[in-house]
Amino acid sequence: MKTLITYCTTHGCTEKTATELKQFLGGEVLLINLKKEAVNDLSSFDRIIVGGSIHAGQIQKKVKEFCNDHLETLKNKELGLFICCMEEGEKAEIQLHDAFPEGLLLSAKATACLGGEFDFNKMNFFQKLIVKKVSKVENSVSHLNHDAIKRFSQQMNQIFNPFMFFV
Repeated sequence: MKTLITYCTTHGCTEKTATELKQFLGGEVLLINLKKEAVNDLSSFDRIIVGGSIHAGQIQKKVKEFCNDHLETLKNKELGLFICCMEEGEKAEIQLHDAFPEGLLLSAKATACLGGEFDFNKMNFFQKLIVKKVSKVENSVSHLNHDAIKRFSQQMNQIFNPFMFFV
């Protein structure tokens, strides 16, 4: 089983999440940061996982472009979709559904909100100012959900056998 994890990261949280996710997946896994590298040929991959972080309610433009450029191919693969964000519960679910095209969400094997981080050491002055004002956070904080990362990988590792329904 060959898996591609494509992602975009702004301050490193999504990259950290993708790397942790890779540890739990079986088979060969390739990580590609869409900000640094383009992906054109998806034919050699059995599974594709797409992830990004949410900033001001939006996922990165490169993630949106990747999904739109490869929409039909992604629908025909074992697909996983995740976001990293600081919201929880229903607000996080809304952000997840706003981040990806509906057709991909419907055909995905797994979808998840995997937590997030505010890393003040990697933010510029204006980013820190906005986070402090909007989120009422004064210092770096990590809310990566390691259990959710593990559950997401378990969902992706489940093998679908179409013949099991005929037994």
